Amino acid sequence: MFLPKYPDNPTPPPAHTHTPNDPMPARRSLPPVAINRNTVVALVVGGVVLTALLAAVAVTAISVAIAAVVLRSMLRDHRR
Repeated sequence: MFLPKYPDNPTPPPAHTHTPNDPMPARRSLPPVAINRNTVVALVVGGVVLTALLAAVAVTAISVAIAAVVLRSMLRDHRR
């Protein structure tokens, strides 16, 4: 019959196995952004334009609302 072969002097497994830590991955930095005078001017002009457009939309909405109220009152008076 076949008997398994055992080592003569078995050593027990170590209680704590040391696994080396992987070094922390390097943080990817954002690409450098050159902030110069032209960039600031472009942002300010863009902000002014967007603000003007928003104001124009608000004024238009208020004008349409006022016109609707006036027309409604005129039609109500016409029906009487």
